[in-house]
Amino acid sequence: MTTTSETGHVMNVKNFLNLINFCKGFGTQYQPSKTSIQIPSLETVHSQAKNAIDEIIRQNTAYNIAINERALLFKDNKPLSTRLINVFDTTDAPDATKKDVKGFNRKLQGKRASSTKVTTNNLDSSNSETPKTISSSQLSFNQQVEHLKALVAILESEPSYAPNEVDLKVSTVKNLINQQSSANEHVSAIYTDLSNARLLRDKVLYEEGTGLYYISIDVKKYIKAAFGASSPAYKQVSGISITYSKKK
Repeated sequence: MTTTSETGHVMNVKNFLNLINFCKGFGTQYQPSKTSIQIPSLETVHSQAKNAIDEIIRQNTAYNIAINERALLFKDNKPLSTRLINVFDTTDAPDATKKDVKGFNRKLQGKRASSTKVTTNNLDSSNSETPKTISSSQLSFNQQVEHLKALVAILESEPSYAPNEVDLKVSTVKNLINQQSSANEHVSAIYTDLSNARLLRDKVLYEEGTGLYYISIDVKKYIKAAFGASSPAYKQVSGISITYSKKK
């Protein structure tokens, strides 16, 4: 999904190309002495900006796929936990141990959840995983893995826990935990790549003095000076919208 902010970046690159085409259309009348606003330099900046936008799209797609794949691995944690404690409740384990298992199940179920507002940094994405609240049940994906690990450790320590159902066996749940841990690591790694791609985009588009945004201002200033503020040439480019869309 493309956010309003991402659309702003894309439109800036598109409009910068329009600005370049107008400059080309002026022919030999467009002859700035400043290298950074000469046609070859403008085309280089546009190419870099377009590549940066394309990389954001590629990385964001990979990130969304990783998020969806992880969600599938975690979607049955609550019912699985309930089934595990129900089976464990039929074992010869001491009541205190059964109580411990039920405690980890409550954490996985989120039965004691209450929201505490916190200040977080926003991610420039509609699929942002930055939390707006922190739940007291700590039901983040990493915490779910840790709670499930603790629960399984207790099951494994009890000799009388020996279910016939394959999906309730300790070995099966351990395998699931490994898959979930790997999924968490994968999402983290891909988000790092996406974040780095955004940093590069911001540099190419909005770096003070050298970014596409600032270069477009210099181009318009030159045309205004060379052709005149009331000239048809300046009127052509003055309305081209290239905004500072980087989040401050």
